[in-house]
Amino acid sequence: MAEPMNPLAGKAGPGKFSVREDLPPSTQYGERKQMEEITQGAPTAKTRGVADPKLGRPANPMTPVTPLFSPSTRPEEPITAGIDMGAGPGSEILGMRQPDDTNFRANISAYMPVLTYIASQPDTSPETRQVIRELRDML
Repeated sequence: MAEPMNPLAGKAGPGKFSVREDLPPSTQYGERKQMEEITQGAPTAKTRGVADPKLGRPANPMTPVTPLFSPSTRPEEPITAGIDMGAGPGSEILGMRQPDDTNFRANISAYMPVLTYIASQPDTSPETRQVIRELRDML
């Protein structure tokens, strides 16, 4: 990066004397040609699943896109599968729940000092105070 002529001036602003900082630092004479030769000889990664809007290819060619109004691909699976109500398996099949997520009271009691502080502020809405009061009463 080019240093400003006046060290007290700081970074250059917009205009014809501005300096771009998003570019890599300049290289010594001949290093650019050497770098290009190195990158030309290296094999490029073969990426799968990259969308190509020019060819109309979806992001993942392994999984076909199901049209919105097509019949279900899983007719035996209940619509409530993956949530903690209704028929089918609950959210435990998603593998996202942490062991301490089930202890609601412990989680809320850990945040109660902050919630009490929020409720004590003069500009806190009555609805927010009511919710915090209900949470405190649950403990």
